[in-house]
Amino acid sequence: MPIKSEELAALMREVEIDDPIDFADLPFAEDALRELVAAHLCEMAAAMDNFSTEDRLLTLLAVSAKLVLENLVLHLQLLRQHGLPVSDGVEALLSRLRKTP
Repeated sequence: MPIKSEELAALMREVEIDDPIDFADLPFAEDALRELVAAHLCEMAAAMDNFSTEDRLLTLLAVSAKLVLENLVLHLQLLRQHGLPVSDGVEALLSRLRKTP
């Protein structure tokens, strides 16, 4: 893999500048969580070394899509748990889903 987990964690921090993560009151250090995730993703990528480029991209896209879906579900569950409304963007997405047969 051409990127080390430390470099990936640094890139994660850069992305979070524009889109910060609310770690709330988790009993873990934010950097430790980033480093854990970065190391795991680098291990996954290394395990795909013998995949074709297309298969590697499709696998990473599938993993990304699953994580985005999981994040959306968790976000919606938290909002419902606390009786809070969803943002306009999320509401627009959900209304599109409601119209789907």
